[in-house]
Amino acid sequence: MSLERVRVSATTVRRLALTTVALNVVLVVTGGAVRLTGSGLGCPTWPKCTDASYHNTPAYGIHGYIEFSNRMLTFVLVGAVVLTFLAALVTNPRRRSLIWLSVLSGATIPAQAVIGGMTVLTDLNPYVVAGHFLFTVLIIAIAYWLWKRSREGDEPAQTLVRSPLRGLTMLLAALTVAVLTIGTVVTGSGPHAGDEDARRTGLDPGMVAQLHADSVMLLIGASVAAWFAFRATRAPAVVQRAAVALVAIELAQGVIGFVQYFTHLPILLVGLHMAGAAAVWLAALVLLFATRSRGPAPEPATVTGPEVVPPGSVPA
Repeated sequence: MSLERVRVSATTVRRLALTTVALNVVLVVTGGAVRLTGSGLGCPTWPKCTDASYHNTPAYGIHGYIEFSNRMLTFVLVGAVVLTFLAALVTNPRRRSLIWLSVLSGATIPAQAVIGGMTVLTDLNPYVVAGHFLFTVLIIAIAYWLWKRSREGDEPAQTLVRSPLRGLTMLLAALTVAVLTIGTVVTGSGPHAGDEDARRTGLDPGMVAQLHADSVMLLIGASVAAWFAFRATRAPAVVQRAAVALVAIELAQGVIGFVQYFTHLPILLVGLHMAGAAAVWLAALVLLFATRSRGPAPEPATVTGPEVVPPGSVPA
C-alpha cells in the first residue's frame, strides 16, 4: 500500500511524540535503578550481554536481569520513534519540521547506545557514566521539541515576553544543565557506583555536594526572579504558570536532595532524586518554549478526488 493512501491524524503524531518523551524519562529512572542496585555490570560486555550471548544468563543473577531489561527498553523507545517518524510522513498535512525532528530524535538513540556500551567497556568510568546521563538530557530536549512542534503551527516564532525575559529563560535552561552536570559529578564521587568494583572520581564528596547545593540555590533564585518579572510585566498566563511550576519542582527536588544527603544517600531517595532531575529539566523546557509562539497547529488538509463526468455529457 502506498504511503499516499495512508493518513493519520495530527493527534496521533502528538501522542506518539509524547510517548517518546515519557519513555526517555522512564529510561532515566530505570538507568538509575541499574546503578543503585549495583547492576551496572550485570551484562559485563557490549553489544552482547555476555561473551557468548546477546541476552542475560542465570549465571549473572538478578543483576543480569536488571541490566538486560534496561537495555531492552531501548528497543521500545526505538519502536515509538519509528512510529512517530512514519506517522509524520503520512499525516495530513505533511510537515517537514516534524519529519526532520523525528529523524533527529531517532539518530540520538544509537549514539546513546554507543555511550552506554562505553560505560560497560570502561568498567563504569564515572565520567563516561556522567556523559551517558547528560546525553539523555539532550535526547529529552529533542523529544520535547518534537512534541511541542506537533502542537503548534509553522509560522515564524513570535516572542510572547519582553526580549530580556526571553533571554532569562534561556539562561535558566543553561543553569539547569549546569546543575545537572555538577549533580553527575556528585554521583560519580559518592557510593553508588553501579558495581562494587567500579572506581570513583576521587573528588571529595562533601566538597562537590556543596558546589551542587550552591548551584541549585542560584537556579532557584533566578527562577523566582523570573517568576516575579513575568508577573510584573503581565506575561501571558501560560508563561506565569510554567514559571510557578518550575520553582515548585525545583524546591521539591532541593528538599529531596538535602534529605538524601543527610540520611546518607538511601537508594529510594537517590532514585527519586534522579527522576526529579528529569522533571526539573522538563519544567525548564516547558518555560522556555512557553515564551514563544508559532501559531496554531494547521488544520487537516482537504483531499479532493478528480472530477467525475456523467456518461454522455460534455465537460464544461
